[in-house]
Amino acid sequence: MPFKTILTADAPQPIGPYSQAIDTGNFLFVSGQVPVDPATGKLSGETIAPQARQALRNLKAVLAAAGLTPGHLVKTTVFIRSMADFAAFNAIYEEELGGAKPARSTVEVSALPRNALCEIEAVACR
Repeated sequence: MPFKTILTADAPQPIGPYSQAIDTGNFLFVSGQVPVDPATGKLSGETIAPQARQALRNLKAVLAAAGLTPGHLVKTTVFIRSMADFAAFNAIYEEELGGAKPARSTVEVSALPRNALCEIEAVACR
């Protein structure tokens, strides 16, 4: 079965040798979305709230490009620079995903691309 590469201008363009997402037909595997505004190419804000919101909006844009919504998410992995931001991140996550509650892991990391405070990767299912 051939896989389909998903690419949308509504999310940041890949900054390395990878795709925004790969659609297998049944599953969509979304690469880590950082809080870069696709219109400006810059990080959205300096705190977790605007960055979380932008990363999640980027994730939703990639889902939409594949004809999916947050309701199709089955698993997300969140990389966060500080667990001190966990509660603030969760508030934005819940708001942006609109009731979708996929399985999730959250991992504190020492650094992320472009010095972002968070990154989100996901798997969605048709």
